Formats: sequence, structure tokens, C-alpha cells
Amino acid sequence: MQKPKVIVICGPTASGKTVLSIELAKKINGEIISADSMQIYKDMDIGTAKPDREEMQGIKHYLLDFVEPDTRYSVAQYKMDATNAIEEILKKKKTPIIVGGTGLYIDALIYGIEYTDMQIDEDYRNELDKIAQEQGTQKLYEMALKIDKQAMQKISPNDRKRICRVLEIYKATGKTKTEQEVESRKKGVKYDYKVFALNMEREILYNRINLRVDQMIEKGLIEEVKKLKEKYNKFPTAMQGLGYKEVVEYLEGKVTKEEMIEKIKMETRRYAKRQLTWFRKNKQTIWLDATKDKEYNVSQIISYMS
Repeated sequence: MQKPKVIVICGPTASGKTVLSIELAKKINGEIISADSMQIYKDMDIGTAKPDREEMQGIKHYLLDFVEPDTRYSVAQYKMDATNAIEEILKKKKTPIIVGGTGLYIDALIYGIEYTDMQIDEDYRNELDKIAQEQGTQKLYEMALKIDKQAMQKISPNDRKRICRVLEIYKATGKTKTEQEVESRKKGVKYDYKVFALNMEREILYNRINLRVDQMIEKGLIEEVKKLKEKYNKFPTAMQGLGYKEVVEYLEGKVTKEEMIEKIKMETRRYAKRQLTWFRKNKQTIWLDATKDKEYNVSQIISYMS
């Protein structure tokens, strides 16, 4: 029996995924499921470049704006929610289109990786926080490297959240993250995923990123972060997001406004580079030139699907 087709549009931040996916959805009677680990949060619109009602052009979007910023949300939860959304769209005889730049979310779907939704060991998490504060994130990175060298090849030495995840999985299950992924991939996947990724020359992409950051500041990113800090007491993950933690540093008087803006631009460029590295390792990916107009890339996707 033929598996239902699901389209995936991924790529680095600021490469035009949102515009392309909406144009495609209009052409093929599709609906969109976000694969962005920051756009899930409520009250975080500007810094996550969340599409607004006007941009959506009447296309239904799933998994946007539904998690409180003071709540943890795991990859296991995402996989379950995204699968439910896929089923809902297929029941309507429409085409599901997964769109986003969070590689972990996309891999969980296209490879059928089961991430255990394990209980958080708060004591161990506090212990890791203490090590990070006293000896730096580099120390955690070295600890994780000893446990799971393969997983750490894909993780930046500064990405404290994902480094801790590798350590926590091993502590909770006795298995490495890599071992878990290998086991879960054996089960196979339910859908026929067609994966497309947007790419462009690095200089053009970096210029687009710099422009986007300037626009976010103009739209009121600083005010957005102020309101979040007033409304919520704690931010387990949300405030670690790109653009948010830098504004918090500025609000706390640790950096100037100019330093904050430059830091957001630099960190976003670095993030885009990591995203491209991540998506390049997916051998089934079909690469599209993001500098071509959206109609051209829509026709490319449709031709691959037929």
C-alpha cells in the first residue's frame, strides 16, 4: 500500500521558507505544520518571525503559538503533536507541509526517531547547571563527548540545552542518544516524506539575516521581551532562544543596544551555518535555490511530487 505523501520545507533562518510554503499550500490544497522550536511559544512573535494572519493568506497553520513560555516542550511531544496534525490534514484530503528550521523536530519525523519523553531529574539538572556556572559550558561538552561522541559531532560547544539533553538521556536510560536513535529508526516511518531545503550564497543569506534583525528591533522586539519578563516568572527554554537572551542581557545593563544588535546578528548567522550543516547530512534532501522566485520553486516542488 502506498504511503501518504508529506512535504517538508526546511533550510536556514531567513531563507524564505514561510513565503514559499504558503504559496505551495495555495497551489496544492495544503496545510502547514510548523517545525520551529521557538514559534510554538505564545507571546513570542517578533523574535521568532512568526507569520501573522495576513501572511498566512487563509492557509491553516498547526503547532504555532500554543505553548506557554514557562512550560517545557520536548521533541517527543512535538513528534506526537505533528503526527496528529498530519493525520488531521490527510483526513481532509489535503497535503501536509512541514515547514521550519529545527533539525531535531524534522529528523524525529522523517526518520521516525522515538525520543523518550522521560521524566526530568531536577536534581541532576541542577547539578549540571552548577557545573556550567562554576566551570563553564565547555566542561559539560567534554562530559557529553565522553558519553556520546557521535551525537556531539552535531552539537555546538555553546549549545548548553542540547549538551544537557545528551547527558540527561544517558543518566535516565543508561543508553546514549545515538543508541536510542538507531533503535527507533528500525521501526520505519508511516509517511512518504519528500524533503526540500532552501539554500543561497552565504553572503546573500547573511545580508538577509542582518536586515531581518534590524526589522525585528524596529517592530518592537525589546518591548516584546520586557512584557514577557513581566508576565512570566520563569523561562525553562523560551528565553534561551536566539534574540531573546541577548535582549535580556541588554535589559539587565550587561551590554549596550548596539552590542546587543550585533550579537543577535552574529549568533543568528552562526545558527544558520549550523542549520545548513545539519540539513546537508540528510541524503534524501532536494536542494532549491532560494534566490529564485517563489513561483519557480513551487513548480520545482510540484514536479518532484508528480
